[in-house]
Amino acid sequence: MEVVEKDKKQIRQAHCEQELKEFIDSVKDMEHGDSYLIAVLHKAQGLYGYLSREVMDTIAQQMQIPTAHIWGVATFYHYFNLTPPGKYVVSVCLGTACYVKGAPQILDAVRNELKIDLGGVTEDRLFSLQLARCLGACGIAPVVMIGDKIHGEMTPQKVVDVINQYRKADSAHSTGLASSPRATKK
Repeated sequence: MEVVEKDKKQIRQAHCEQELKEFIDSVKDMEHGDSYLIAVLHKAQGLYGYLSREVMDTIAQQMQIPTAHIWGVATFYHYFNLTPPGKYVVSVCLGTACYVKGAPQILDAVRNELKIDLGGVTEDRLFSLQLARCLGACGIAPVVMIGDKIHGEMTPQKVVDVINQYRKADSAHSTGLASSPRATKK
């Protein structure tokens, strides 16, 4: 079983490498090809989930841009992750509507429940925490997005309950009893 998982990872890795190479090839010969660096970094993060040193080195070689420049761009923009994210990325909205309806307290509840700070990943690699400026769901503020699901009208207790639903679903999934938490608007 472990060999099969290793083979799947190697196949996925090879696929990501090929897709990134093809994307870089499609932009590097364009006029001012190096100006597509941010697009290439977005593509790499989309493929790998984060920007590892190895991926940035590959981009540097393929685009013929110094690694130091790529590192500078990747660390300047808050969007880019330099460490692997958790299985579920928890985004707490701090847009105006969410903020005035209690988002700071929700953020504190998430930090306390997960025992991580912004940009952190839980020890079990299940959750990572980030801020969002606006998730476009102001009508059900305050909101939290976990993965690609919006959870609205959150309170500190509700957000802890939702996190625990994800934990339970993940535990059930690893034992073969999968069920996914649904978006909530309580």
